[in-house]
Formats: sequence, structure tokens, C-alpha cells
Amino acid sequence: MTFSSNLSNEIKQRIESVIPGAEVVVNLASERHYEISVVSAAFEDLSQVKQHQRVYAAITELMAGNDAPVHAIDRMNTSAH
Repeated sequence: MTFSSNLSNEIKQRIESVIPGAEVVVNLASERHYEISVVSAAFEDLSQVKQHQRVYAAITELMAGNDAPVHAIDRMNTSAH
């Protein structure tokens, strides 16, 4: 798999593809560590755990393996519109 040179943008696009209409902000916290904020109407009536699971499902491939481009999500904020 080829990763884009702008990994923050890659993460953002993957989340938006799984959660259409979401407002997504991705920031690099430190090397291979990211902070993610997602606001979406799709989160309505979902617990915070379920919201986070949907976001992680979108980026699991980027976090898989010893040489994964994403080592950790240091902070994740999710909320419904």
C-alpha cells in the first residue's frame, strides 16, 4: 500500500470516506502521533466508545504492523452535530 506524503490528509480522507459529511480535523502531535477531532450527525445516539470505534475503523490499516505510519492517536474528540 502506498501512503500519501501528507499523512494528516490521508487520515482525514479515510475518516470522511467512512463517515460522510463529518467535519474532521487532524493534527500531528509528534512523530507518528496524531490528534483527531470529528463532528458528525452520524454520531447522534452513539456512545463515545462507539464514536471512537467508527473513527478507528477508518484508520486501522494505517496503524497496523510494526512499521505503521501512525503509531498512536494521542487525543480524539468526537461529537454529534
